[in-house]
Amino acid sequence: MNINPGESTIELKQQLHSQILFDPELEKHSSSEQFLLSIYNSVQTSIFIVDVLENGDFCYVALNPTHERWIGISSENLKGKKPEDILSPIDAAKVRQHYVDCVRFGKTISYEQCLQFQGVATWWSTTLTPLRDANSRIYRLIGTSSNITPVKQVAQAKEIQTAQEQLLEAIAQWIRESLDLDTLLNQLVKEVRHCLRCDRILVYQLQPDETGVVIAESTITADSFLKQKFPDPSLIAKYQERSGRGCIQIVEDIYTAGLHPSQVNLLESFPVRANLVVPIWSQQQLWGLITAQHCHKPHKWQQIEIDLLKQLATQIGIAVHQAELHKQVQDLKTQLELQKQQHQAQLQQAQNFQALVRRITEQIRDHQPETQVMQTATQELTQLLQLESCYIEIYSACGDQATVTYEYTTTTPQYQGLTRKIADFPEVYQPLLAKQHWQSLEIVPGWHPKLLVLIQLACPIFDNQGILGNLWLSRPTQEMFDEWEISLVQQIANECAIALRQAKLNSTTQAQIQELEQQERLKNEFMRTLSQELRTPITSISLAAQTLESVLTPEGILDIEIVPQLLQILHNECGRESKLINDLMRLTYLEAEPDSPTLIAIDLQTWLPPIVESFRELTHCQRQKLHLNIDHELPPIETDITDLERIVTELLSYACKYTPSGEAITVSAGLTQDAVQLKINNSGLEISASKLPRIFEPFYRLMKNDPWTYSGTGLEMALVQKMVKHLGGSINVESADSQTTFLIKFPKPTTL
Repeated sequence: MNINPGESTIELKQQLHSQILFDPELEKHSSSEQFLLSIYNSVQTSIFIVDVLENGDFCYVALNPTHERWIGISSENLKGKKPEDILSPIDAAKVRQHYVDCVRFGKTISYEQCLQFQGVATWWSTTLTPLRDANSRIYRLIGTSSNITPVKQVAQAKEIQTAQEQLLEAIAQWIRESLDLDTLLNQLVKEVRHCLRCDRILVYQLQPDETGVVIAESTITADSFLKQKFPDPSLIAKYQERSGRGCIQIVEDIYTAGLHPSQVNLLESFPVRANLVVPIWSQQQLWGLITAQHCHKPHKWQQIEIDLLKQLATQIGIAVHQAELHKQVQDLKTQLELQKQQHQAQLQQAQNFQALVRRITEQIRDHQPETQVMQTATQELTQLLQLESCYIEIYSACGDQATVTYEYTTTTPQYQGLTRKIADFPEVYQPLLAKQHWQSLEIVPGWHPKLLVLIQLACPIFDNQGILGNLWLSRPTQEMFDEWEISLVQQIANECAIALRQAKLNSTTQAQIQELEQQERLKNEFMRTLSQELRTPITSISLAAQTLESVLTPEGILDIEIVPQLLQILHNECGRESKLINDLMRLTYLEAEPDSPTLIAIDLQTWLPPIVESFRELTHCQRQKLHLNIDHELPPIETDITDLERIVTELLSYACKYTPSGEAITVSAGLTQDAVQLKINNSGLEISASKLPRIFEPFYRLMKNDPWTYSGTGLEMALVQKMVKHLGGSINVESADSQTTFLIKFPKPTTL
């Protein structure tokens, strides 16, 4: 409101004008007054006159013709009425306030205001001038108004256009930055309502049942329709039919738009007075509606407002398509992640299966008992596949029945020891006997709060020699075993087949071993019996030879040359046969299960030289060199003196027997890191690699022609090997570079 700074009294021309307008004796005035009246009637500016009553109230007096045309009210109908009589309460309050301001200030004021006349909003630029009487009381207001609606519409259009451009740019930015459709729509409806200066903006999304759900809302009213369904599906269907032809709905006033009474009643209940509805299309499909509403008064929708809502609908369609694409991408990511997790789970399960197969293979390799292998397979399969039970059944020898021999279960054992006749279950055992797996789904009988379903899988256990049994798995789920799981289970079944077959072979082998041991025991018993039986006649022959010699000596028969020779041969052969029988009995004893040796501590430094020296005369006669080397720090050892003496004696005899003249025999005793070592070495003799393994065979002779005609039983080296082993030691023979060495090792004494 603007207040003019001039005096409150009006000019003479204004006084004259008012007198012309309201003097009852108008015809008595001059022609100039008639001229002013003609101006009043013909001027294009709206002029109205308001009386200020004694009580401070206001009432209208007159309008000029121009103002009558603008507001559609005649001067006669206006005269005597108050602002509330011709204007809405809101507009009347605004007008009355301007009148009060003019009277209070006592000066001319100017202002702009928007008033509703006959339901049409118009903008006015108004000037109010107060008139005073002789007592300086303001008794009348003269108002002049200009209709500035077109100017205001242009300014408003520019403002809306600017806001529209900013809003569209902001929406485009939101679409680029946000893939959340709900967030975007909530921001959009708020900004659109401010831009259009309307009461409510709604976004409907059409549903498959042809109803609409409000998914975004911005309103100045207390009522909210967010998340509510459009109450009348038929209206959506009708609009969908219209919008299918590219139409929009423009309602400036629901009472004058020719709407169906049911739709008018519906809009009244919201309430809605003016309504603008634009369809939202996405990928050539009607996705929803965007609605702008004025709740309490009509509104003439401007083309720029309609264009803005159409552009917004297009942007929403783009955002919807982008959100759907984003959702598809997210779904693909989720699906890929799920597939990745499933692949990782399968990979982990495969690794677990391979570890199980490896453990079973190692148990089979290490000849673990069949029971342990089967228990490992059933238990770990139950844990890996989350089974209720896992068991193994074995076919009988005739193949007409199968018995459960191994079972692992998370509940009470149900199948252990169960025997099925094959003929009673042909649908089960037919594929299994054909080396194919069998799978079934069974509903657990009886009443249960929830339906219990049991999946059973059977894989045959077979190899190239035949079918041995079946591996059964039970899982309380409705998901069947997939091909990948079946393949892994069949691998375990194949390992079980190896274990079962190996167990059968081991059983057969064990039986054969026991039979061989029995035969060996019988043989040893026979040898002992034979030795005893041979010893008796040999002893008798020897005694007879001695008796014969004693008888023949007095008679002088011994003087006959042949008789002493025959007697000597008889004595020698009896002695040789007696030694053979003794060696055979000793060897038989050592090959059986001999008693532990009687151990006595001996000092090799004092014990060994006499034994070696006993061969000094023999080696001298055979022109052989004999040497003895003993480590001075050699500790005492615990051994059986008789057996050790026999070992050293036999090895020295063997060396003397095969060592040529001029060569040397060396006996050494020393200490290594973990053993006491005896070595008997002779030069001039080299045994080929093919003959070395046979040195310790019974009755094996290295040379057919004995260079020293050294007789023996042929069991000496076999006895040496058995006795060394009986004493807890080891013996080896090496031969190279015309040298042959027998190497004996005994464990180092623990007292060291």
